[in-house]
Amino acid sequence: MSRNEFLELFDSFTTKTIMIIGDVMIDSYIFGSVDRISPEAPVPVVAVNRRSNHLGGAANVALNIRAMGARPVLCSVIGQEEKSQEFMQLMKENGLFSGAILRSKKRITTTKFRVIGNNVQMLRVDEECTGQLSEDDRQTFLHMVAAAIDQQHVDAIIFQDYDKGVIDPTLIAKVAELAARFKIPVTADPKHRNFGAYKNITLFKPNLKELKEGLGMETLPKGIEELRGAAQQVHHRKQIDLVMITLSEEGIFISRQNSDGTFAEHLLAAHRRSIADVSGAGDTVISVATLGLTAGMNDFDFAALSNLAGGQVCEYVGVVPVNKEKLLHEWAKMNEKTL
Repeated sequence: MSRNEFLELFDSFTTKTIMIIGDVMIDSYIFGSVDRISPEAPVPVVAVNRRSNHLGGAANVALNIRAMGARPVLCSVIGQEEKSQEFMQLMKENGLFSGAILRSKKRITTTKFRVIGNNVQMLRVDEECTGQLSEDDRQTFLHMVAAAIDQQHVDAIIFQDYDKGVIDPTLIAKVAELAARFKIPVTADPKHRNFGAYKNITLFKPNLKELKEGLGMETLPKGIEELRGAAQQVHHRKQIDLVMITLSEEGIFISRQNSDGTFAEHLLAAHRRSIADVSGAGDTVISVATLGLTAGMNDFDFAALSNLAGGQVCEYVGVVPVNKEKLLHEWAKMNEKTL
């Protein structure tokens, strides 16, 4: 792809509206310093100097979509307790549409507390509800999602699954049916519980662990031949055109099944970086990949761009969205162009 073609598609991200369906949470951070071990147990003592709360889970995908210049429409279910009020306030502060957030009396708002000492994550404590939605909540939520698809002029839909119960096979099937009716591409970042339910969607993005568990493999796939075989299993079982497997520090493998039954594949190596924290990298990858796909980039280019973006956010402690200008600069440098 030429420089001008890429820039035109990259700039078109600002015209897109992307729906994100999935499990949201609050990422709560406690920052401090460590200079001694507790006399009560062999654990470090963190002297707290700062606290902060951020949107996490599927809400971090929404932040990444917004950071890339597009408009996110976030659909999820939270509780009605004090943490839910904090979540809604964070939505407001970040300028996110909140009309498709269901507040349920039967749920709590997932919160992940991370203790950071000397810039290293030392402990995480989770408050969460992982059961599936009640039937009443499921029906109400599905109605909200359908209304948002109809009213918000959605260009693509992302399932961001964290196995907390918001997404289930019925929701996946109903949304896929609606998306097909309106010719809206659907992408998914899966977890184990619903792995088998993602069918007839556009792009499926598991990591190696999710792929191993979802396909019932004994070991993680290694090497191009095992990756190719695993991807082709997904293509055949799920009728999915695009399979993109994230390989952690090894990069990304992407496979497309063509209409004649052949496959087009690319293995993209990760770029050398100083890794501080891998939290949220998957959110960034699915966000940028979906935007690139929706804008009309070819498979190699949107995979390469999302590979760069996922690596970028790993340079920071905590869950942070991608930096659009830095991403464009890195793409230019990688392609030896000056923008």
